[in-house]
Parts: sequence; structure tokens; C-alpha cells
Amino acid sequence: MTASLLLRNVRPYAGATIDILIEGGRITRMAPDIQAPAGITVEEGRGEIALPGLVEAHTHLDKSLWGQPWYVNEVGPRLLDKIDNERENKKRLDIDPARQSARQSIQSSLMGSTHIRSHVDVDTEHGMWGIEGVMRTRDGYRDIVDIELVAFPQSGLLRRPGTLELMDEAMKLGAEIVGGLDPCTIDRDPKGHLDAVFELCQRYGKPLDIHLHEPGEVGAFSMDMIIERTRALGMKGKVTISHAFCLGTPDPALIDPLIEQLAELDIAIMTTAPASRPAPPVKKLLAAGIRVCSGSDGIRDTWGPYGNADMLERAMFVGLRNNLRRDDELRLALDVCTTEGAKVMDLAGYGLGEGCVGDLVLLPGETVAEAIVTRSPKRRVVKRGKLVARDGVSIRTAP
Repeated sequence: MTASLLLRNVRPYAGATIDILIEGGRITRMAPDIQAPAGITVEEGRGEIALPGLVEAHTHLDKSLWGQPWYVNEVGPRLLDKIDNERENKKRLDIDPARQSARQSIQSSLMGSTHIRSHVDVDTEHGMWGIEGVMRTRDGYRDIVDIELVAFPQSGLLRRPGTLELMDEAMKLGAEIVGGLDPCTIDRDPKGHLDAVFELCQRYGKPLDIHLHEPGEVGAFSMDMIIERTRALGMKGKVTISHAFCLGTPDPALIDPLIEQLAELDIAIMTTAPASRPAPPVKKLLAAGIRVCSGSDGIRDTWGPYGNADMLERAMFVGLRNNLRRDDELRLALDVCTTEGAKVMDLAGYGLGEGCVGDLVLLPGETVAEAIVTRSPKRRVVKRGKLVARDGVSIRTAP
């Protein structure tokens, strides 16, 4: 669905005040005092900041408890404790993937996100339940947000026989990306795990986005094996490593050679800018030419109570975690949650310029840094030229 809209008196990236004309879902003119074509909808921008639609490049739409009764979390500390608890309680807690992904998608849209990459669980206990549910949301909510699915073996790939066959089925159903998870510490078979996920990528001609929580030297070992396969299989520019905690290790002798190879092979990095784990050095990665994106990860799920799907808040977390204080540095944090995320998701026509798709968000503020820090709830969100959210109210009703 595309629409036409004239936005008057807006300030792209808090710059000079202009008008933005969107016709047939695309930005056709950006200039002062544009004459409104006959019959077009006109929206007064009131001098607010215009940003390209925010990009939620890493979340789990099938898992959110958004809109559900409060979940009392008493889960053990290990990663496997959280994985097993979630898998065992999905049905008991009525975490219906179609309903919950719709709820989170509407919330993301309200906050200004126009694109989402969602990792969706594939396991032997629930089969295609998550994939099919999020696909229904992907197809049913295209008017407010674009969603792409990563088939994600959350419970492990090889440690639970039958999961690899289900991953294959998920790709046949239409998942856009192959996922993977901690080849050493979850499957304890790094060669077998990585051979399997890269083979799926080759079979279906799809990119890879692999969770890598493994820290220090173990994580660096897994990352080196990912790099090795990316080079050998000609997948330059087609791999994302999510979390990549090992890159936060304060040992240049371990990390700098990895960064050099990531840049050479155009392997992207996703960071949530976590407070409790080592985090990839965003400024250093961007300076090396590496694409860096961000995301909310889990939002109010059985793993933790946090998250509100606000990628401006995530930009603030990126700034805090990386000690970004200057206004130009905060612009880098915003880029991680907008243009850099778009690069990682390979979005055609993304941006705030003539010829780009008419996806953007308007919000008050004098500067981009102020917009990130104050995060006004008074936002207007435009998707393909149609106003889809205003001041916390969506055109869609949550199920």
C-alpha cells in the first residue's frame, strides 16, 4: 500500500526547515514552499525533526509477553536455563506467536520503527508454530511495518535431533535469513553447527545472522570459523554476527585481527549495547568500515522484563555503552539504529532523500542529540507516504 502526502515545515536531521513531498509512497521533492498537488493530504510539521524510519534490526517477535499478565521471573542464571524455561512454558503462558508478534509490531511502529528483523524460534517441541505465526503478522501488517524473518534454532541445532530438518522447512516456507547460535557452548560442535547453517545458506541463496554470545577466546574462535566459511563460500556482505560479545574483550592482539577480517569480508555486527556483558566497540567498528546495527532483542519476555521497542532509546543505550557524548557522536548512535541497520537489512530505497521510500518519523527537538536524550512520545510515523501513528495511537488495533 502506498500513499501521497505533503509534509510542511519539517527539519530533516534537525537541519533547515523544508517541505517533503511523498507521491505514490516515495519522496519526490524536498524543498521549501512546495505547492501542494491537487487532492493531496497536507500535514503541518510544526518545525519538528524528520528522521528516516527507525530500524529494529534484532528482536524476537514470537516471544514477547506484551499485553499479557505480568510474568514473575524466577529462572536460573545460565543461558540454557533461560532457553529451556522459555521452550517449556510457551504453551502454558499462551505466548501465541501471531498475536504477540502483532502486538509488538504495533508498539514498534508507534515508536517510529518502519522495518524489523525478527529471529523466530524453530525447535522440535513447537515446530513451525513461531514461523507461521510471525509470517501471518508479516503479511497482515505490511501497512505499518516491514518484517523479515530469521529461522532461529534457539534451543540448539545439533543437540536436539530433528531441528536441522525443521530449519530446512522454515526456509521452504519463506524465512528470509538463516540463523545460528553459539556453536561451541550450545551445540558443542562448532564445525558441525557452522557447516550446517552455511549449507542452508548455500542451498537457499540466503544470508546468515548468527547469535554469538560466546565471550573472550571461545567467541573469537567461533568468529574466526565464521570468517573462514564466509571467505571460502563467497558470502562477502551476506553475514551478520549478532551480539559478538567477544569483540568487547580488552585485548587488541585478540580483537584487532578479527576486526580487520570482518571489514575485509563486509561481515556486519549487531549490538544491543548491553549493560551486563562486554560489548563491541561501535565507534571503532564504524571507523573500520564495518556495518553496525542494533535492536531491542527480547521485549518483556521470559528472559527479562525490559524493553519498549523504542529504537531512539536503543540509540541512547549505544551512546551510553560506548561513551558517546558529543552531538556528532550521538548522530553515530542514531545511524546505528537507522541507516546502518538499513544497510545490514539490505533495504532498497531507504533514507531521507528524493527517490527514497516515504518511511519517516517526526518528533520535537532542537537537535538530533536532544531527540535521542528526551525521546518525546509525541511522534508521527509515516509508512510509504501514509501516516500510520500519531502521538502513541496507531491506525491498527492490537489483537
